[in-house]
Amino acid sequence: METAHVTSKGQLVVPSRLRRKYGIKPGTKICFIERNSEIVFQPVTPEYIRSVCGMLKSKTSVTAELLKERARDKEREEADLETSRTR
Repeated sequence: METAHVTSKGQLVVPSRLRRKYGIKPGTKICFIERNSEIVFQPVTPEYIRSVCGMLKSKTSVTAELLKERARDKEREEADLETSRTR
């Protein structure tokens, strides 16, 4: 287990072995994720981005769903107009 100390400015030095292993270079963005009583330190590297690409993929097309919803809205509006005309 590696350890580090937080400076008075709140900075944390990541041990060099971990920086090399996870591709953390100067300018690498780091996300801090809170899970229960833990803080997860996740470097946002090209490898990490590739690993999460497509994880929210759906079998249905968002565009197709939107077009269907708009068609249903149009039908409801036309039915409402027809109802108000017959009153």
